[in-house]
Amino acid sequence: MVVEKRYDVVVVGSGPAGEGASMRAVKGGAKVVMVERSEQVGGGCTHWATIPSKALRHAINEAMRVRKSPLFAEAAMQVPVSFPSLLRQAEGVIAKQVAMRRDFYLRNHVEVLHGHAAFVGPNTLEVSAGGPGARTRVTGTHVILATGSRPYRPPDVDFSHPRVRDSDTILKLDHTPDSITVYGAGVVGCEYASMFRNLGVKVNLVNSRDRLLSFLDDEISDALSYHLRDQGVVVRHGEEYVGIEQQADGVVLLLKSGKRIKSDVLLWAQGRTGNTHDLGLEAVGLAADSRGQLKVDAHYRTALPHVYAVGDVVGYPSLASASYDQGRFAAGHAVLGVSDDRLVQDIPTGIYTSPEISSLGKTEKQLTADGVPYEVGHSMFRSLARAQITGNTVGMLKLLFHRETLQLLGIHCFGDQAAEIVHIGQAIMAQAGEANSVKYFVDTTFNYPTMAEAYRVAALNGLNRLC
Repeated sequence: MVVEKRYDVVVVGSGPAGEGASMRAVKGGAKVVMVERSEQVGGGCTHWATIPSKALRHAINEAMRVRKSPLFAEAAMQVPVSFPSLLRQAEGVIAKQVAMRRDFYLRNHVEVLHGHAAFVGPNTLEVSAGGPGARTRVTGTHVILATGSRPYRPPDVDFSHPRVRDSDTILKLDHTPDSITVYGAGVVGCEYASMFRNLGVKVNLVNSRDRLLSFLDDEISDALSYHLRDQGVVVRHGEEYVGIEQQADGVVLLLKSGKRIKSDVLLWAQGRTGNTHDLGLEAVGLAADSRGQLKVDAHYRTALPHVYAVGDVVGYPSLASASYDQGRFAAGHAVLGVSDDRLVQDIPTGIYTSPEISSLGKTEKQLTADGVPYEVGHSMFRSLARAQITGNTVGMLKLLFHRETLQLLGIHCFGDQAAEIVHIGQAIMAQAGEANSVKYFVDTTFNYPTMAEAYRVAALNGLNRLC
């Protein structure tokens, strides 16, 4: 039996991009249905990526903080801390996120269908829950694809082996390994390398490039590399895998250089691919690229003007924060017919290693290549009273600004609360004209003691270099 329903907007996927699209469309007066293949809303962000991994990181950091405390160290050592027990701490956060997001759809009268959606016509998708029951065909004037992405799995790697994991399946690990090899030193690889090392696991981080996170400012990238090594992570640059040897007591990563790296678990963290393989794109004449991503225009329209794509399925920047905005912008264009909304030029990056990293704007290398006369201001966290009080003295705030106009050009932060601290500078960078000036930080009174005070220190440090 096939049930047919009509809507103004059909949204496929309930991650940040799909949620943003659904809320914007329904508030614009459209009749909206959101189709989610999983049993619960929230998408990969909520269930097996951003939320669980960051909740896990927080649990690990809290456990390590207590164990290092002179007041509680002896008692803490009597309490076993394992990877599965720390994962359970994330389950409560996930449940709260799901309940909250489910209520968004209920309160805003967005119908939610659970099942797999695939095109059967230009405006129609068939939703199947996977069983012999009724199928639902939903037809929309506009379709917004927000299907997200999944870890890239090369065909020659056997992910059915219990010792071979990707960033989704690592969260199902039922023990704390003695050692782990992380192949791929992007954001995900660096974050998990940091987490496992803080658990006391021996970590090999294998990077196919010549430095960690090369999109970062060189000084920040170097700081990350130094501190990972200082914590005990073995970092290997410029390596390429040629095979994986699975053994009963471990897994061996075979490298092109001839190296053999054996560990209890291998975490494959080498890129992601868009979830487009089973959407029935061929039925409507759409095609994804080799990484499963769809090409879109400035309004997130695909080659079919009534079909939009947003979030990870379109590639860069592949951030939950940006994906939500992309969904809003696409839905606004679909419902209103015109939209001048654009993602801001500078989107902050948040990298949740320990210590964490956040950056915004230009790097020194970019400014030098562009011939921009800039100056640098530093604030080392070890000199801040708040950092001394909390004991989180590793890190720094680095400001890049124009030597003549004093315009803030880049913010680069490494250390405790970096992803929060960056937003202060972001607000100033977003200002027009003279309001965007590093002098703001000198002329503004900050609470004391705070980490935000780093802006005043860094600004004074940079201005003192002007001649």
